[in-house]
Amino acid sequence: MALPADDSTRSTHQAPLAWFAAIGSAWVFVLVTLGAFTTSIGAGMAFPDWPLSNGSVNPHGWLEDVAMFAEHSHRLSGTLMGLITLTLALWLWRREPRRWLRQLGWAALVIVIVQGLIGGKRVLLDSLAVPGFEMTLGQMLRIPHGILAHLYVCILFAIAMALTRTWRETAIPVRPSLRWAGVTCTLLLVAQLAIAATMRHNFAGLAIPTFPYSNAEGDWLPSGWNFLVGIHFAHRAMAVVLTVALGWFAWRLWRDPGATLLMRCGASVLVSLLALQILLGAHVIWQLREPHVTTAHVVTGALLLAVTFTLTWLAHRDLIEAHQPAA
Repeated sequence: MALPADDSTRSTHQAPLAWFAAIGSAWVFVLVTLGAFTTSIGAGMAFPDWPLSNGSVNPHGWLEDVAMFAEHSHRLSGTLMGLITLTLALWLWRREPRRWLRQLGWAALVIVIVQGLIGGKRVLLDSLAVPGFEMTLGQMLRIPHGILAHLYVCILFAIAMALTRTWRETAIPVRPSLRWAGVTCTLLLVAQLAIAATMRHNFAGLAIPTFPYSNAEGDWLPSGWNFLVGIHFAHRAMAVVLTVALGWFAWRLWRDPGATLLMRCGASVLVSLLALQILLGAHVIWQLREPHVTTAHVVTGALLLAVTFTLTWLAHRDLIEAHQPAA
């Protein structure tokens, strides 16, 4: 068996591998959408067993029942995502000379395996009570499952972008302050998604049932506080912080002389997604967590993170490649 090329080998553009990584990055949003919809309609326990569904890979009636369809489709898409990630990791190991990129492929594979195990344990441990908590251990596992999914998306986008001809051939000499702005916004989005996952899986999406105010009297602060209200209010407060931070990042991208046209267009996409996310967040409250609107809000949040991370990743392109050995 041929060993992977040494890092000193000159990297050449491999179109089939690049396209495969891009398709994998797109497919992950099918998985995210199905997972979000499954949670939105409360179908996570449509099947009490795992890895099979009612003891079968093709359970009876799953195409007719929306809850069964949502959960089983999520499981099938997760299996396909695992196979895509395994193929990508092996392909990178065999053909990619950059060691750090091969390591990202293995990291993606580890995460998708852990995700599958967490998803399975979420089902199998659903009835296991945890002293002092209302949620069972299985229900608690929904939170890290949701957070890890977004980190997995970022790794897939990092791999896909690093395989493009643009990454290989285009220098991106942006200012260090732009890089720091991107890192800051990415970390804030990860924090927001962690807050959102905690809120969502504690069923606190309507803990504050009015928007934009926090009560019917038109006050910005809630009338009373508990954990559910607090985590919901934290989600809204972080949304305000992110609106300012992402707007600032986009402005820096438009103004930086080293930013490419792709990055400036990405800044416009970023602002558009931000506006859509705010609108969807409002409609989640106004429409009492209607499943399709709630799902769209989750998916748009994942897209917002993916775009922000990718722009930040591009801003670091010259630093990353500068550490590679010369050919």
